[in-house]
Amino acid sequence: MPVDPSAQVAPTARIHPDAVVGPQCVVGEYCVIESDVVLGAGCRLEPYVFLKRWTTLGSGNLISAGACLGTDPFDKSFTGERSYLRIGGGNVIREHFTISRGTQPESATEIGDGNYIMGSGHIAHNTRMGSNCTIASCVLIAGHCVIEDQVFISGGVGVHQFTRVGRLAMIGGNIRVNQDVPPYFIYSKFEIEPSGLNRVGLKRAGLGRAETDALKRAYKILYLSGLKLADALARIEAEVPTPDTLHLVSFIRQCKRTIARPSRRGSARHVLLTDQEGVGEDAGD
Repeated sequence: MPVDPSAQVAPTARIHPDAVVGPQCVVGEYCVIESDVVLGAGCRLEPYVFLKRWTTLGSGNLISAGACLGTDPFDKSFTGERSYLRIGGGNVIREHFTISRGTQPESATEIGDGNYIMGSGHIAHNTRMGSNCTIASCVLIAGHCVIEDQVFISGGVGVHQFTRVGRLAMIGGNIRVNQDVPPYFIYSKFEIEPSGLNRVGLKRAGLGRAETDALKRAYKILYLSGLKLADALARIEAEVPTPDTLHLVSFIRQCKRTIARPSRRGSARHVLLTDQEGVGEDAGD
């Protein structure tokens, strides 16, 4: 049976006969669920949620009022073929957020598990987001982006297409992200620049003093040593080869565009700030 008998469906909701609504789901007033949608167990849709076709949600998701998931991509090259939106479990997607399907036939936009996505923003076609990320209100993520696990993106951020954001990066509010963003660091200023370690995020993720100190050393080699990028990465591998620093190096080597780096204008002040205890590197505290 497409709609499980234990599901609670409001009388004004409209569910296509070919959609699947799992056990213990709650579908609110005036929701619309199109064909070829799968809603996992225990999902809750507040009123006026629209799930378009070829969208799959895992279990335990909360989708707030006015969200629209599985929209046709905002891409002029899109010609209407089947593509997908796949969302994992345990996500919270708040009011009036939109997420598009892939552009190319049979391609997908993919969202992992346990993400907290606030209201009035958009994730575009073919983006791949990991798990346990926080995406604040009014964030716009363009097509074909990669967002790794445990990323924090503050309000009003715009992320350019094909951008990669590394694990446990924290991006401050109202920043234009038009370069790849290496993991573990905080980024600030409108023209995105690194400003130290994401110490709060690292602590919450369970990284200890030794792991944090290694990333601090890697940060200084990468951004403050004056070395060319290739030489800085080789030095990090040689001097502080931990799983996290090696992930940092691997991430940067896979980048096909420039990475966010300190501006020359602010480089002298950057050195002073990041060498002071409790300033710069602790900017997220």
